[in-house]
Amino acid sequence: MLDALSPARRRLVLLVAAGVTLGLVLVASLVVVRLRADRVRPVAQADPGPVLLVSGYGGSTRSLQPLRLALRSAGRDVVVVPPVQAGTGDIRSQAAALARRARAAARRFSAPSVDVVGYSAGGVVARTWVRDFGGASLARRVLSVGSPQHGTELAELAVGIGGRCPAACRQLEPGSSMLRRLNGRDETPRGPLFVSVWSTADHVVVPTGSARLDGAVNFTVQSVCPGARTEHGDLPSDPVVLAALGTTLGSGPPHPPTGVRC
Repeated sequence: MLDALSPARRRLVLLVAAGVTLGLVLVASLVVVRLRADRVRPVAQADPGPVLLVSGYGGSTRSLQPLRLALRSAGRDVVVVPPVQAGTGDIRSQAAALARRARAAARRFSAPSVDVVGYSAGGVVARTWVRDFGGASLARRVLSVGSPQHGTELAELAVGIGGRCPAACRQLEPGSSMLRRLNGRDETPRGPLFVSVWSTADHVVVPTGSARLDGAVNFTVQSVCPGARTEHGDLPSDPVVLAALGTTLGSGPPHPPTGVRC
């Protein structure tokens, strides 16, 4: 049929057809997103459950010890999530493992929900769990501590020089396909309340503003303690971060801590 048309008319018909097809694809995508959002049943905020701690790239759970001790001292049940492939493997695989641990923790403590604290890349893992692995209907609060939510230039450098850069390293390169998908549409999807805290003196998450999340309670260590020179590795023991455990993971609305002894 198109062969009977002039070249100009043929191009017009093809352009119209392409536009209609693109429109249908966009509509279908919006329907899928809406259906997924409608399936989310946010948990109650007034009844905090156990707290899961997720380590960062490299998988060192020793770095989480100050957070664990502070939470235990406050009377919270705490589960340290074992790292997957030393925290360097595929972030989606790490998120799937977190999903299993979160369900197990909820059963173990007979809790309707869990809170998650993700340090460094652990915050990216936690958000991936919420978006893609059922966390939206189980997580009450997600606290990211120094997390490269939009990637870090260190990963970009590692990829560029061709050095050893495992799956998680490549995924944490700014603009990676995984981060584009994770940050597309809504950075803090329906379900839990999100909080992100970071240090402007961090030399691992570069730029430091990569930790900011649209729709979250965002604050820096320096917004509470202006003179702080907290490096990335010092964040789990920083007094602002430790104080934030109480102000962001309690039963009330999350907010930055005040009156911290800097």
